[in-house]
Amino acid sequence: MKTSALRADEPTRREFVLNIAKTCLGVSVMQPLLRGQAHAVAFEGSSKARQVPTARNVIYLYMSGGMTHLDTFGVSPGADTMGDTQCIATSADDIQLGSGLPTVAKYMHHGVVINSLSSTQGAHEQGNYYQHTGYTLRGATRHPTMGAWLQKFQGKGNPDLPGTVVISNDSKHPGGGFFEASFQPLLLNNPSTGLQHSKRLAALSEGDLDYRLNLSAKLNSSFEHTYSHNAVKAYSDVYKDAVRVMKSADLEAFDLSREPEALQSEYGTSTFGQGCLLARRLIEHGVRFIEVTSGGWDMHNDIYARLPEKISELDKALGALLADLDHRGLLQETLVVVTSEFGRTPKINQNSGRDHYPKAFSSALWGGGIKGGQIYGKTDRGIEVTENKVSPPDLNATIGYALGLPLDQVLYSPTKRPFTIADKGQPITSLFG
Repeated sequence: MKTSALRADEPTRREFVLNIAKTCLGVSVMQPLLRGQAHAVAFEGSSKARQVPTARNVIYLYMSGGMTHLDTFGVSPGADTMGDTQCIATSADDIQLGSGLPTVAKYMHHGVVINSLSSTQGAHEQGNYYQHTGYTLRGATRHPTMGAWLQKFQGKGNPDLPGTVVISNDSKHPGGGFFEASFQPLLLNNPSTGLQHSKRLAALSEGDLDYRLNLSAKLNSSFEHTYSHNAVKAYSDVYKDAVRVMKSADLEAFDLSREPEALQSEYGTSTFGQGCLLARRLIEHGVRFIEVTSGGWDMHNDIYARLPEKISELDKALGALLADLDHRGLLQETLVVVTSEFGRTPKINQNSGRDHYPKAFSSALWGGGIKGGQIYGKTDRGIEVTENKVSPPDLNATIGYALGLPLDQVLYSPTKRPFTIADKGQPITSLFG
């Protein structure tokens, strides 16, 4: 990289370090003095695209293990790579889906298939991380996921509830990354059991609880005053948030028993299906980013013996969610995303399965200002991307664009390294009406 003489209006190295020390003990927005320089060097190429938000909420449905694109959203009619899967028509003239998705097919006039995703990460942990954060997994830095970025820039939708909820059994979820503890998501394993350990003990009156909390605050105040650091404050904030949730009338958002049995049945009894129903309830109560994971897509063996049940679970839950959101007038302001860490090989292997395939795969989006009925990108029979290649950072940038987030805004990690929401990812602006 070429060097140049320091101009009078440029910060010296000493000033740079002092500025960081003042403003970035935790994570902070880059000072205006440095903003232009950082964009020119560290993040040259980060998207400067802006728009009025078209989505207020995101329901992010993650197919963990590598969803097979050729059997779901990335079909290639008549190709020898399709295996046993047939194609079916949808409510959008130009879109076909795998035959296991008849319910979802009814809502493709609201949706877009991105048929040209391509990742550089072919292992589960690395692919999962890259898809969630837009950054590759390396070193000690842990990057925030989109829910944390949303909360960082726009705050919580409901101050009494978590900013992000992740319904998953995956303990390796990147979560809030290097952001403070208050930006970490609430992780739920079972959506049907409600929010566990969230009620005051029966033997403890509300007055007693308040007394103990106030006493604890007084005992801690001297320490917090002496060590006035973001990490100390974040620790205290976690307790305050927990108490706020405990006392909130909106705690009922986590109680699926309040839903009619008929509607619960429409979503299906699987953890994923009930997670989708809980996601809709949380949206209604002001939680703006919910992720629901569907595991079990890693099918190296006997794929056509195992796939029908897995796709049926997805079709039932996603179809019910889209219908429910549409019926309640929530789909237009809620971006529904279906994605995975990679696809699966176009060639059926010797064990009658499909292996990992990051070179070309598919995702789908509905609502949130998306102009439905589109296919974006092309592949050659699901093998190679031939038009409009999309990377995981591009997909994350598209989500951020829908939410109206500043894609080129630089924030510092505690190690003083600068980051943007989706690295150099570019939003697919043509998807929006």
